[in-house]
Amino acid sequence: MNVQQGRLPVRRRLRLAGFDYGRPGAYFITVCTLGGPALFGVIRDDRVIESAAGAVVRAAWNDLSRRFPDVELDAFVVMPDHVHCVIVLAENGPALGEVVGAFKSLAARAVNRTLKRRGALWQRGYYEHIVRNEDDLNHIRRYIATNPAYS
Repeated sequence: MNVQQGRLPVRRRLRLAGFDYGRPGAYFITVCTLGGPALFGVIRDDRVIESAAGAVVRAAWNDLSRRFPDVELDAFVVMPDHVHCVIVLAENGPALGEVVGAFKSLAARAVNRTLKRRGALWQRGYYEHIVRNEDDLNHIRRYIATNPAYS
């Protein structure tokens, strides 16, 4: 957030102005927990050892394919306090925000039920990158697969 002198914080716009996020294509997404607690597991020997909360987040990701059969779920990793994934939208399918919103909602309900807690799980919004081409996609897939080793 940017802070202007004497004013409330101003949220930085993350979306590409004028881009249609319902457009078919691949998108790299990162969603972070609110406040950064490491609820989803720990990193050991360059691997994520998922907690029960991490396992239900992974299950929520896998369940998206039933809710959105036109959406391809690509690379995915649960990190201790965030997730990285690639979502591929098809022609005439849902918009990116609808898919990410459903994931965040399903995962939050499941984590809160598992941990017997209430309240927000995720930060508002999410980071997204429009995948430009096959080289970009392969680079992102490698990043996701090796992310635990560099955390």
